[in-house]
Amino acid sequence: MDPLEIRERIDRFRILVIGRANAGKTTILQRVCNTRENPEIYNSTGKKIDATVLMASTERGLHNIENEMVFKSNPGFIFHDSRGFEAGGESEFNKVKVFIADRSKEIKLKDQLHAIWYCIPMDEACRSFTSGEVKFFSQCDTGSIPVIVLFTKFDALYDDAYAQLKSKGASMNDAAELAPKHAEESFAIGSQLKFLYHSKEIRHPPKCHICLPNMDRDDADCGPLIERTAGTLDNEVLKQIFVSTQQSNLELCIKYAVEK
Repeated sequence: MDPLEIRERIDRFRILVIGRANAGKTTILQRVCNTRENPEIYNSTGKKIDATVLMASTERGLHNIENEMVFKSNPGFIFHDSRGFEAGGESEFNKVKVFIADRSKEIKLKDQLHAIWYCIPMDEACRSFTSGEVKFFSQCDTGSIPVIVLFTKFDALYDDAYAQLKSKGASMNDAAELAPKHAEESFAIGSQLKFLYHSKEIRHPPKCHICLPNMDRDDADCGPLIERTAGTLDNEVLKQIFVSTQQSNLELCIKYAVEK
């Protein structure tokens, strides 16, 4: 199908972003959309929500997963936000399950949910999964909607990696240079991923994961996230929409075009 015809039929790529309040979700979305501005918020009928009204609702603990977040810099994405389940407990978890189920029943592809990004920050004092995260991956069947786990603030692990390298005799300069790679290698064989992909408790593991360090920097690279997400999409039409919509990875656009 011609890309322009696809864009006319589907319009935008829809992603549910789940994560704790301090998971760095907004920063990552800004990086993906190449902006520092906050998104505009629309309700389920497409009406723009006034920022002051939204802030007042947030302060009262109200949150509507049906609201759509759109960045002016890249309106080809629609983001839905869930605060994670430590904030709303059982109620918030049920809202997410219902939202995913309802979107899966939508007849039109443009109204369906196309992907889920589950953000887990690595700067917490306790870096193991919360009970809410375990509950999601053990009880929430997303069907054909791919789930990608984003280990955000991954650079928080660099200090530990630096200390480990120093304890093994590395110089300060070498330890600092090798810390990022050492952190990634240690994490790849660590307990978190073993639990996420191989525990009997996890009945619905994610399609894949990605480690995202230093997303607060201006030169932060979202390319791996974009490429990893594209790789989880089985629907070729959706993959074309996703690749053509994102603006931060020209190499992926070229690569996909060549493969096609």
